[in-house]
Amino acid sequence: MPRVHDRGGWPEAGPINQAEHDLSLWEKRTDALLVLLASPAKQVLRVDELRRTIESLAPDAYEKLSYYERWITAVEALLIEKGILTREEIDRKAEEL
Repeated sequence: MPRVHDRGGWPEAGPINQAEHDLSLWEKRTDALLVLLASPAKQVLRVDELRRTIESLAPDAYEKLSYYERWITAVEALLIEKGILTREEIDRKAEEL
């Protein structure tokens, strides 16, 4: 059974938008955060873990989230999964901001 991210051959999926666009500041920061967390010096996260987590999103969440929203959602889930941060710590910091 194909998962929501596996779009190959879905007639209703429509064409892929390949247009370039300027990234917003939070998208650039998300990219930079992932580069840092996956760097050989840190190795907190691996790209295959990020992919697994993104591909495990519920279909409705996957459809609703943008590309970088999927990334940051996966990074958050992995940091919690690995015991690096707690949900409460993340929520508390988000409230401060």
